[in-house]
This record gives sequence, structure tokens and C-alpha cells, in this order.
Amino acid sequence: MTGLDLLIRARRALTAAGEVARCVGVRDGRVVAIEPYDSGLTAARMVDLGEDVVLLPGLVDTHVHVNEPGRTEWEGFATATRAAAAGGITTILDMPLNSIPPTVDAAALAVKRTAAEGQLWIDVGFWGGAIPGNLGELRGLPDAGVFGFKCFLLHSGVPEFPHLRPDELEEYLDVLRTFGALTIVHAENDAAIERAPSPHGERYAAFLRSRPRGAENVAVAQVIEAARWTGARVHVLHLSSSDAIPMIRSARRDGVAITAETCPHYLVFTAEEVPDGSTQYKCCPPIREADNRELLWRALADGVLDCVVSDHSPCTPELKRLDTGDFGVAWGGISGLQVGLPAVWTEARRRGHGLHDVVRWMAERPAALAGLRRKGQIALGYDADFAVLAPDDAFVVDPATLHHKNPITPYAGRALAGVVRATYLRGVEITEDTRRGRLLTRGGA
Repeated sequence: MTGLDLLIRARRALTAAGEVARCVGVRDGRVVAIEPYDSGLTAARMVDLGEDVVLLPGLVDTHVHVNEPGRTEWEGFATATRAAAAGGITTILDMPLNSIPPTVDAAALAVKRTAAEGQLWIDVGFWGGAIPGNLGELRGLPDAGVFGFKCFLLHSGVPEFPHLRPDELEEYLDVLRTFGALTIVHAENDAAIERAPSPHGERYAAFLRSRPRGAENVAVAQVIEAARWTGARVHVLHLSSSDAIPMIRSARRDGVAITAETCPHYLVFTAEEVPDGSTQYKCCPPIREADNRELLWRALADGVLDCVVSDHSPCTPELKRLDTGDFGVAWGGISGLQVGLPAVWTEARRRGHGLHDVVRWMAERPAALAGLRRKGQIALGYDADFAVLAPDDAFVVDPATLHHKNPITPYAGRALAGVVRATYLRGVEITEDTRRGRLLTRGGA
């Protein structure tokens, strides 16, 4: 094969054949050759990787809150995509809320796309929003390029993105089903949260009681039955309650079109280790107990949980209320986009999982969920998006070295394994000077 732009010779590459020695050839941003390591291929640029690193497909994170425009002081496209690239992520999908305006109609999507132009280190797509009153706007959003629709079953945390009642969820699913749209759901039950103890003060245990597992369990059951009755495709976001796993397994057995994700912070941290007053750990649904964490890992291994995505939801230091440590008033969201891969890899290998598992959870399945047909794998015809990982290198997380806009993260001071040495987008290594990211639409760029 001639005319290659790039050839990466990797003694360890994650392909459909497993972890193998391969030459990966790239032309015009696509993978056009995957040959034995000693194949003799040449290219305009040759990269030889050592035995201490593994060539992975670029990760796909389908759950990121970029917040721009409107709350760019929380996070923005430039900082979020730079942080993602440093963490081996080459594609993100931006959530429809926390930005102003929220992405609930085609006009708002156009505003967001304009804000992102020229700021992207990696590729970015968008979810649309399903809120009360925008039923008539839904059909236009997929035509404008969104990958599906997000809704909440309780207060979202921001007034401009209200939640759907259970009867509204069924109504919206019935409409979204008619044009094959995926609905992704923040599944916590509004009534259950209202009846739980109010969150207040510095004690994490008090905050945990305010977001009981039962609130998730009831909501997941509601989502399952609404999907069963309507025939719509649904996806449960950031599952933290392991109690809901048997319901999801049973629903799939019955033919309900349901998938589910969890997040690195639910797989790494436990409620028992969260220090009182440490509001950087606050998220909704919350980090739960150690036994719950292990059941989430088991569900990943069994395939009941499909993928691991960040739910990167940062804010300013003031909104985290680090001065008072009051969980009742602090913003609920974890900042961890850049360290998701090493965080998951560190815990995965302790449990006997390999990098092929991590790639399946964090690249292949998120891409499939979103319908990104050229992302998430090192395969012929796919985009030449790669992460070069040194899996045995270790580091301690220093928030000052992260590219997130605000240096607040519960990973601060944590020792992790797995250092991303380089990230490539469509065959070009990402550096401080390469903002080559594209705006994606479902079905194309």
C-alpha cells in the first residue's frame, strides 16, 4: 500500500483481534491498513511505539456538560475539549442543559454550534433536550443534527430545563419513537426525593440519605414500563444504584429497548471514604457504598451496564461551597473528564479486567449508543482517532495540571495508573496548536 499519510507501528495495539502487534496506516484521516508489525509499509510520517505503550482507539464520552454559552465560567468548549484530548478522548457529546439557551429547539442548537466553532481540539456532537412544552420542536432537532434527547424526571438543577412528569415521559416517548430517536433519561423519582430528608450541612451521610437508592429504582422502573408500552428506545444515564440492575436485565430479556451507563466516580469512590465537608464529591445521583460499587463492576462485566462515561459537570469554586462544605447548597457535579481513563483502568485491572474491557466500555459501546459509525474502534474505514497509553505508568492527580477550567476534582491527590502519552484526531497528533475538532451530526460531520 502506498500514499499513506501516517503509519503507526505498535507492538501493542487494541484491535478486533485483541492486543496484537500491528502497523496501522492512515490516509485522509481514516484507517486504511491494519497489517502485521513487520509488514514493511511506509508512509509520509512514521511513528514507532515502544513496548511500554498500547495504541487504543480514541475514547468516546457521550455525557459531558460543556456549559457554553451562558455558563462558560463553569466550563467551555476550549477547556473541555483540551482536557478530553489530554485524557485520550477524541469525541464528546454535549448535554443540552447548563448552557443558556438549553438545546431544546433548532435555534438554540445553532447558537451552541456557533459558540463552539474554532474552539475544538476534538470532535463534538450534541444531545437535544425534551422538556415540558417543546413537543412540537422535537422533530426538527434530529434534522438539525442532534444524536437524541435528554430528559429529567426531577428538577434538573437549573430553571431553564424543567423535568417531565411520568405521564409526560410516556407522551414524549410515543412521539420520539415515530422517528427512531433515542431518549436518555436522568432517572431519579421526583416524589421520592421530595419525601426524603432534606440535604444539609457537612455530613456526607446526610446528603446520601437525601438521594436514596429507592428514588433511582422507582424512576428506572418508570422508564422501563414507558419504553415497554411505547416501544421507544431509552437509555438510563449515570446509574448509581445497583438495586436497579436486575430490573434492567429483566426488561432486556422481555425485549425492552433499554441500555444503561455508569460513571468513573461510581466505580472508584465509595460513600464510606468521602470526607465530611468535601463537596467536590457531590453529584446526583450520589456516590454510594462499597458493596454497591462492586455490584456495578459486576454489571459491567456481565454486560448489563453498557458503557462508562464521565458525566463531567463542573462549576466555579464558589458554587461548590468549599468554604462551608455544605452538601445541601453546593452544586452537584463531578469534574473528572481528563482522568476518566486512568481512573477506570486503575480499578479495572485490580478486578482482573483488561484494557480490551476498558476500550469496550469507554470507546466502542458509547460510539454504538450514539450511532457514531466511524468512532470507537481501530478498524478499516474508521476515523484515525487514537490514544497512546502507558498502562503501567503511575501519577498523582494534581488539579493544577488539568485543563478543566476550574481546578476542582475529587480525584485530587489520588494515585492512578495509566498515562496518556499522545492523542490523535484523524491521524494528526493533538498538540497545543492543533484545534482540528469538528462539529458532528448524527450520520456525518
